[in-house]
Amino acid sequence: QVQLVESGGGLVQPGGSLRLSCAASGNIASAHAMAWYRQAPGKQRELVAIIRSITGTIYDDSVKGRFTISRDSAKNTVDLQMNNLKPEDTAVYYCKAVYLTGDYWGQGTQVTVSS
Repeated sequence: QVQLVESGGGLVQPGGSLRLSCAASGNIASAHAMAWYRQAPGKQRELVAIIRSITGTIYDDSVKGRFTISRDSAKNTVDLQMNNLKPEDTAVYYCKAVYLTGDYWGQGTQVTVSS
């Protein structure tokens, strides 16, 4: 069983930045993939960014050039640096880990972009 805990969410003005962090209880170096998803009110959960052990990093078109996903295997953390935030980025952001044993999710952290 792998536990994921997200942190770093909050309220930010448009154009601002936030850095989300996901701390894993398991060894993320052995994960097939680590990802960040988000879910806005009334919408389906969607992929924001993913790091795969073989195919590398992929971003949703809506965040390309603004968000950066990074992994620190020594600390077992996966971060999401979010720059030039827009009101449409408002959502609950979730961390996901993909292992042979299954997929694991964090509890989510709220990001609100508003003036």
